[in-house]
Amino acid sequence: MDDFRLEPGQRERLGDQLYGQILEQIVSGALKEGDKLPSENKICQAFGVSRPTVRAALMRLNADGLVITRQGSGTFLQKRPSDHLTRLAKVSDIAGMLRCQEVRIALEGQSARLAALRRTQHEMEKINAALEALHVAFDGTGVPADADYAFHLAVARASGNNLFADILEMLHETIQHAMTVGLGITRTGSKDRAQRVVEEHEAIAEAIARGDGEAADLAMRYHLHRSRQRMTDGQRDL
Repeated sequence: MDDFRLEPGQRERLGDQLYGQILEQIVSGALKEGDKLPSENKICQAFGVSRPTVRAALMRLNADGLVITRQGSGTFLQKRPSDHLTRLAKVSDIAGMLRCQEVRIALEGQSARLAALRRTQHEMEKINAALEALHVAFDGTGVPADADYAFHLAVARASGNNLFADILEMLHETIQHAMTVGLGITRTGSKDRAQRVVEEHEAIAEAIARGDGEAADLAMRYHLHRSRQRMTDGQRDL
């Protein structure tokens, strides 16, 4: 890790740059599961950054379940993401995509809840049509990111509050990129893994159709948590 330095003038946060460079070391296999990361002081010296920047990066790696900090012992690598993660996305983009996913969990859980309580028959038909398009896209050979985004946007529009859809559209580029990466990783796994992604969307649609707001909220949050895990955990067939 001593060979790495952060390049000045980059637009992304220093913490995100550091996160990306440590992540690159993890994905490349330079760090193995169970390995202890260098101390905060050593990382500060190696990357030429402050201790708060190091802590911000380590906190994000911890939140992603990649590392675990044991008080008095240090920080250890807990798991490695799929090798495909850094093939499908630049390391400098990954922290931002995962941060966006955190926002989506809070935002879309509530939009799904409201959609279950407020959706019209026409809006339900739009959700079902988007779900069917997702089925068709998964049966093909490409990565169905457009169909996935259309489903989530249909749910947001059914919430009765245009701001949910407006925010998704504002975040469209980052969401679409994250979906492309996550679904691309899913495509490299088993057929069961891909089927589980479809079933997660079905559970959301079914809860909205029943008018069960709590179930819709839980189904959406569960799906987005699993989607995040599929990006960061290369060992489990999620």
